[in-house]
Amino acid sequence: MAARGARTRALASSWHGGGKPVEPKGPEAAALPGVGMAAMEVRLPVARKLVGQGLARGSGRDLVAPGDTITTDTGYMRGHGTYMGEEKLVASVAGAVERVNKLICVKALKTRYNGEVGDIVVGRITEVQQKRWKVETNSRLDSVLLLSSMNLPGGELRRRSAEDELAMRDYLQEGDLISAEVQSVFSDGAVSLHTRSLKYGKLGQGVLVQVSPSLVKRQKTHFHDLPCGASVILGNNGFIWIYPTPEQKDEEAGGFITNLEPVSLGDREVISRLRNCIMALVTQKLMLYDTSILYCYEASLSHQIKDILKPEVMEEIVLETRQRLLDLAG
Repeated sequence: MAARGARTRALASSWHGGGKPVEPKGPEAAALPGVGMAAMEVRLPVARKLVGQGLARGSGRDLVAPGDTITTDTGYMRGHGTYMGEEKLVASVAGAVERVNKLICVKALKTRYNGEVGDIVVGRITEVQQKRWKVETNSRLDSVLLLSSMNLPGGELRRRSAEDELAMRDYLQEGDLISAEVQSVFSDGAVSLHTRSLKYGKLGQGVLVQVSPSLVKRQKTHFHDLPCGASVILGNNGFIWIYPTPEQKDEEAGGFITNLEPVSLGDREVISRLRNCIMALVTQKLMLYDTSILYCYEASLSHQIKDILKPEVMEEIVLETRQRLLDLAG
């Protein structure tokens, strides 16, 4: 009891005087070794600043909320995210209005992935079935990868046999990450994938980042080798894969050989910095593509990796990134 009382008095005495830590002295210091020596950071919540809508105005797209009237002109056709009410077109989701000739639809800002033919996706194998794999791709339904829609090990071209079906778990098993392309979309919205290229297939060592699909910018290519020493796969489904840039790409055999050698400390630091930069861009609602990620990475070099996720540092580096992108656009 005496030791407990000394410990309580030491705690009380070490934090009096307007919040300043005071070193305990005498026998109380012996009862509490190290009190007052540990650094502690206290962060208080503050009101979030409103992000300027300069980019939204410049894009020429209108933002609507559910129930907002889009148009009262009856000559337009109703698309996804809209409905007719009292002879006017009303938005049913929050998002950006898109017009294609006489068709009006609203693209939701935060939604599940809706597949389109030709999209590049990153997914995780969830189930092995007869002649097919089920893949989680951040959509409403699991995607399908058929055994006939992938390269065989070694890249050989032949009909799939019963031996191939028995060896499906040797190719891909539950929990494996893959990169693939959308081959077709079924009537219920499910997606069929294919990996008939050496750039697709099983993914090795790296970091997976999940973001909203609406923040990934559509480009001609979604495989980027960044000059900082790492590569990214920007999946249209919102799954982003960051991995060390391989030295040789000629040794790929059907997308099944993965490098399991230890990753160096420098590569791990670059990957961690890229991951935190992507999270900063997502927090500030900035579109993700190779240029924005690289600019954000360069703006963060003056900060430690762990400090990038602090709100004030996040705002600083994203503001610099946004300004560089505006200067680039002219």
